[in-house]
Amino acid sequence: MRESSPVAALPETLRSALDEELGKYPQNRLTQSVERLSTRYRENAPASAPILSSEADIAAYAGYRMPATYAAVHAVLAEAALRAPGFAPRTQIDIGGGTGAAIWAAADVWPSLEESTVVEQVPGAIALGRRLADNAGDKAVRASTWRRGLIDPAAPAPEADLVTLSYVLGELPEARRADTVRWLSAKTSMLVLIEPGTPASYERIVAARDQLVELGLSLVAPCPHEDACPIPRGKDWCHFSARLPRTGLHRQLKSGTLGFEDEKFSYVVASRTAPERADARILRHPAKRKGMVSLSLCAESGLTEKIVTKRHGPAYRAARDAEWGDAWPAQSTVD
Repeated sequence: MRESSPVAALPETLRSALDEELGKYPQNRLTQSVERLSTRYRENAPASAPILSSEADIAAYAGYRMPATYAAVHAVLAEAALRAPGFAPRTQIDIGGGTGAAIWAAADVWPSLEESTVVEQVPGAIALGRRLADNAGDKAVRASTWRRGLIDPAAPAPEADLVTLSYVLGELPEARRADTVRWLSAKTSMLVLIEPGTPASYERIVAARDQLVELGLSLVAPCPHEDACPIPRGKDWCHFSARLPRTGLHRQLKSGTLGFEDEKFSYVVASRTAPERADARILRHPAKRKGMVSLSLCAESGLTEKIVTKRHGPAYRAARDAEWGDAWPAQSTVD
């Protein structure tokens, strides 16, 4: 895939607090933890035990994953807010929330949030997440509730306006995923599921997407329809990208040289009220040539290629500005 355009960076207060936490550990210890966590993350398989086994691991995880998770969650929630402009959540529960990136992203997208809760199984991640949250400007984050707990579909369902589950579904055994999706969606107005941008993760997301439709929820994003996903299985997959800047410390942790990275992700957002669904979604970076833009679209009619030229006026100008993952037509062409 080609590179994407810049999106959300960590809030300055979170970045500073995270740097301070990372400064408590030797650089080589953090790097070793990041290498091990990176290998485990790429394996993309259910976890048989908690991955974070020490305070240094937890700090390394936060430095390694929080910026990317924040960028991806922020991109997804911003799209959900655009498609559901009347949705103004007061409460959020983030399941398997690690050190809390999703509650920071949600508070930035929705100032209406008053109460945020993170449910996480690793005590050290809870402790670090709480310390980071103490620095937040948003009250919903600063006064957030942190609760130790597991994903348990036999327990009472999470009850909040917004329920989020980021990079967790793939950590569950396949046999538990459908029950988990049903449990998460039972008592929320909007459910957000995010997974890595890999073919296997897309398969998990599309299975959850179909299940949510069967449960009677409306798809908010990214899908412009609720028919079967038209992408050929095994040949392609639906995923998107969020670019995030790397701080100097972030580059050191990842042994990277670039000042940015692109986080690939697949996702689905579903709600109990019908959204202002897009007519189509741009599935690839637009091919922009002189006087012409080619768009790869997913629409109710299926997968299509649309050519927009200068003679299309406002649509051409919108297409020149369009990015992978945007809705089509752009709002500026239909006002």
